[in-house]
Amino acid sequence: MSNDAGIKIITSNKKAHFNYFLSEFTECGLSLMGTEIKSLRTHGCSLNDSYIVIRNGEMEVLNMHINPYDKGNIFNHDPLRTRKLLLHKKEIRWFDDKVKRDGYTIVPTRVYLKRGRAKIEIALAKGKKLYDKRETIKQRDIKRSLKNGDNL
Repeated sequence: MSNDAGIKIITSNKKAHFNYFLSEFTECGLSLMGTEIKSLRTHGCSLNDSYIVIRNGEMEVLNMHINPYDKGNIFNHDPLRTRKLLLHKKEIRWFDDKVKRDGYTIVPTRVYLKRGRAKIEIALAKGKKLYDKRETIKQRDIKRSLKNGDNL
């Protein structure tokens, strides 16, 4: 995303950037219950091991953990419940086609608030092989050593 004005990042999925080659980033809305948005505002969210499936023409995110709201009562939600993503049918069909034909996976990359609304950024992902992960680690170490002023 190029326009980051007015965006408050809640969490990002660093593991997805390490395990996958990511492309086609898309912003979509997130269908939440009352206490979930309150919990998100206090940074109570985790995207570790979460993924997106397409069922009955709708996209859903699974294993996204939103902490129960600490001031909530009996109306608190299940932390790992399945949440619906808000996208147009045409976009959902496009993602479904990519998953079925080209073998991609859809992963969430970050959750943020934009003008007070909860948004989730999703991306098409292709799995990295072990040697690709080693190359990523090597590049990261080189950047770190250059930043610290160390000689290679």
